[in-house]
Amino acid sequence: MNKTVKEFYDVLKEKNLILESNLTDEILNKEISCLTFDNREVEGPSIFVCKGAHFKEEYLHLAISAGAVLYVSEEKYDIDAAFIKVSDVRLAMVYLAIIFYDNAPSKITSIGITGTKGKSTTAYYLRTILNLWLEAEKKPECAIISSIDTYDGVIREESHLTTPEAMPLHKNFYNAVNSGISHLVMEVSSQALKYNRVTDICFDVAAFTNIGVDHISPIEHTDFEDYFGSKLKLFDTCKTACINTDAQYSDRVLEYAKGKCNIVTFGSSETDTIYCKNIEKKDDGLYFNVRTPEYEDEICITMPGIFNVSNALCAIAMSYVLGVPKEYVKAGLKVARAGGRMQVYGSQDKKVVVIVDYAHNAMSFEALYSSTRVEYPGRKIVTVFGCPGMKALLRRHDLGDSAGKNSDYVYITEEDSGEEPFMNIAKDIEENLGDCPHEILEDRGLAIFKAINEYAEGEDKIILITGKGEETRQKRGTLYIDCPSDVEFTLEALKAYDEKHS
Repeated sequence: MNKTVKEFYDVLKEKNLILESNLTDEILNKEISCLTFDNREVEGPSIFVCKGAHFKEEYLHLAISAGAVLYVSEEKYDIDAAFIKVSDVRLAMVYLAIIFYDNAPSKITSIGITGTKGKSTTAYYLRTILNLWLEAEKKPECAIISSIDTYDGVIREESHLTTPEAMPLHKNFYNAVNSGISHLVMEVSSQALKYNRVTDICFDVAAFTNIGVDHISPIEHTDFEDYFGSKLKLFDTCKTACINTDAQYSDRVLEYAKGKCNIVTFGSSETDTIYCKNIEKKDDGLYFNVRTPEYEDEICITMPGIFNVSNALCAIAMSYVLGVPKEYVKAGLKVARAGGRMQVYGSQDKKVVVIVDYAHNAMSFEALYSSTRVEYPGRKIVTVFGCPGMKALLRRHDLGDSAGKNSDYVYITEEDSGEEPFMNIAKDIEENLGDCPHEILEDRGLAIFKAINEYAEGEDKIILITGKGEETRQKRGTLYIDCPSDVEFTLEALKAYDEKHS
């Protein structure tokens, strides 16, 4: 993997990113064994990238003292060290990573999924299908990069970002390639597309699930057009696009992708490549008929939520493009699960049903409530949720409004408050709840406990716990603090309920 500094310098020069540098021939001929933006990872001759809103010059000093040969930055620092000053450090990271990791994305079948909601579920639907097929072919399991977790053949860990920065992302691809993995499925966020984390990755299949208003804030997207435009960039360099024609603005997506790549559509129109009809809820799952260019058959998904039919169709469309035989598609969708997505738990007396879901924006809230009313009629609806600090500011209005209109009771609680005081977030949400009875409880575990054990005790109720799923960390300040997941909180609270009512 070792490359000389000159190889990195040359690619940055070719891309017209260099503003200034002081590299000598001696530095240019040095071999690099580490590329990182985290000074704690510097090991041996390294290139250190200075980036991020929380970057401090002391990190650079620590990196140089640990062995960094030079730094790459948009600023020149008062330190006696070799440097390359660039016009766009995020773009620079892409090309540094391509060189360092031998352009690994070009050596694997890659699938990228974008959309406002459903990315994780769709990714896990497809991964389950692929794993059954790959196992039958005696090949390693599929790699995944998602908002739930990451697996690349070497690393298996819970995720903090939906899509990593370019350098760790290319490391994931490199690990997968060197582990003999043939397929990698990943969620591609609007932030990743806007800030060039996936630039020059040509996805074999790129999928669009849907679009709604989300991630509008001073530190994310200035407005909907910025958000939507970022999503569309996924189709700039892909081989085949799978597009949901039932989604709002699908006509704009189709128009954008036309001429750039092959197009496969999925939805409820008979003109779609992948066509779905006759959705029926049965005791053991949701059934629907699907028609593809290769087969017509009945499909069953056992993950709750009528909206998941659309996610399943997306997975069927991508499987069609990838040449996966029908039997693995059917079998995979029947058993597929996504951690923290539509996980259902209940009390022994069946009066309490709890759904733990990652729903965290207006589209996913409305879909969750709509599905809940159909699948659990007559029950009181209790919602436990919060909003993140300093981003996606419109959620406080939209989620508050949706929860207030659809819930009998609401618990507003902590959800990655970060550097913003929790009460500021809670008060913003509270202002949009209307007349809905509610309580503000920063302690997420306590909010879940009270929803299960105290509100409307003895009545039939369904409790929707949204936003965190199986995540085991809360962002407080700039740190991620370990904590129980919503599933763990739920199981503990249900145990107490069952003991009391046995």
